This record gives sequence, structure tokens and C-alpha cells, in this order.
Amino acid sequence: MGLRTKLIPLLALLPTTAIAAPFTVAATGQAFSSLNAAVRAIGDGTGTILIAPGSYRECTVQDAGRITYRAIRPGTAIFDGVACEGKAALVLRGRGAEVDGLVFQKMRVPDGNGAGIRLERGPLIVTRSIFRDSEEGILGNDDPDSDVRIERSTFADLGRCDRDLPCAHSVYIGNVRSVTVLRSRFERGQGGHYLKSRGATIAVSDCSFDDTDGHTSNYMIDLPSGATGIVQRNIFVQGLDKENHSAIVAVAAESRMHSSAGLTVIDNKAHQVAGITWPVALVADWSHSPMTIERNAVGARITLYQTADSAESPSMIGKARYYLSKIKAKLLD
Repeated sequence: MGLRTKLIPLLALLPTTAIAAPFTVAATGQAFSSLNAAVRAIGDGTGTILIAPGSYRECTVQDAGRITYRAIRPGTAIFDGVACEGKAALVLRGRGAEVDGLVFQKMRVPDGNGAGIRLERGPLIVTRSIFRDSEEGILGNDDPDSDVRIERSTFADLGRCDRDLPCAHSVYIGNVRSVTVLRSRFERGQGGHYLKSRGATIAVSDCSFDDTDGHTSNYMIDLPSGATGIVQRNIFVQGLDKENHSAIVAVAAESRMHSSAGLTVIDNKAHQVAGITWPVALVADWSHSPMTIERNAVGARITLYQTADSAESPSMIGKARYYLSKIKAKLLD
């Protein structure tokens, strides 16, 4: 009897709309039964949608406004397997978006690019979110005036290179102004690259890339159009099951759209799992740009720097700087 008396007041404090109307516009307190309805209510304005714990078989397209999608408790609001427009759970083409504390899983679509987030236009900030067991975590279109920031998030069991379709990747961002990834985890890639960015500027810091249980994966960081910026204090572990094992960080493998002059790769740790016999470059460079590569701790078969079109494999212990853009890289003492 005493226990029941205590429970009744506690239950009375729980929101009665938690199941029927789990999406609340913070500014007005108005609750909606669908995410799409909450997005339409904000329209071209600026607002935050608070999302109650639960598993949601729905998606939305944001055509306007600047919207924050925030889990009331991080990690408890799960978007499970439903993609709008054959693209993603969140299709974003408004004036900007922020995603905080959400989980996206089991996203698969006919073209092989099923994602948690499809960024088509505008800036994006993602924090404390999880992307798992899908074809792609985040896929972003070209928008040279936009910036993408990812922080304290996890990407697991993502990517694919099958069905005669172009590969998908854990994160693939198009030609944007900048891509910043901080304190995030990438693991168990299922094909493609872990982080691929065509942005002009890259910053990847304090992240882990664990390929130990990866399957037919490729580079851990791919900058196919070139980029400047910094890659620092990350941990890279290369696994056995690789489709392409030649590099950990690849620069300008497809084009030199952006300058790579000044790209800095410092204070990283990289090693390979037991059983690997092949050599790998920490940085494979097609750009022939001046870079700073120093204070990286690497395994025995890992070369710090390699020009991708050269038979030579320049390497060093402690410090490497490459100043000339039109010649083969040389080992610097």
C-alpha cells in the first residue's frame, strides 16, 4: 500500500502526451504526433523540436527554416529504417539544421545511399548522435557556402560497395566550405571510406577510426578533391579485410579542385592489427603540395608520407615537411 501511494504521484508527473504526441516545438510547447507536422509548424522560422524517447518509423523533409532536432534524452530517440524521398530519415534543404542526441539505424534505399541524414543545402551541426547499420550515416550535397560540424558522435556498421552501385561511406560530404569532425568514433565499416569530404577545409581532431572488424573498407579519411586544414590527435587502426589498404589518409586522389597547401597531419597514432603484412602510408598524396606531417606515432609497416604516383615511399620518425609542389617527395632528416 505504501509503495502504491508513492507511485501514483510519480506517474502523475509524467507527460500524458509522451506517446501520442512525442514531437514538441520548444518555443510554443505545442506537441505533434508526427515529426513532419512539427517541421511544418516551424516553417521558414527558427525553432527547436524536442523528441521524446521512442522508436520512430517515420522521416521528414525540411524545405525551409532553421531547425534543431533534439532528443530529450540523448540516445533514446531512434529513427528506424524509414527514408523520405528514397534518401534519408532527415532530408535537409532549409536554411540550416542541428541534430542533437538522435539515433539513426537500418537505412536502406534502392540506390544504395540510405542515410540517417541527407544534407542538400545549408549548414549542419550534429552532436551526440549515433548512426549505425545503414548504407550511409550522413550524405551531403555540394554547397560551397555551407559548413558541416560533427561532434561526439558514433558511426558504426556503415558503408557498402556492392550491387554494381557506386560505393556508400560512413560519412560523405560534398563540396562545402568546411568539414569539422571532433571527438567522434568510426568503426566496423562495411565498405567505402569512413570519412570522405570534398570540402575545401578539413578539421578532424580527437577521433578514433577502428577498422579492426571492418569489411572491404577503404581509406579512413579521403579528401578526393584536395583540402587544407588539420588532422590531429586521432587514433587509426587498420584491419585485415580491406578493399584498398594503401593509405589511411588520402589527399587529392580524384582531382585538385582545392589547394592542399598547408594541410597539417600531427600527433596522430596509427597501427595495423596482427597478421597484416602489407605496407601502408599514413598520408598518400596526389596533390604534391607542401604539407606538415610531424609527431605521428606509427606502426612498423606504416610510412608517414608517400606520393601516390611515385615508386618511392618517403618516411621519417618524428618530423616531415614537404615544401615543393612539383617534385617527388624526399625523406627529410
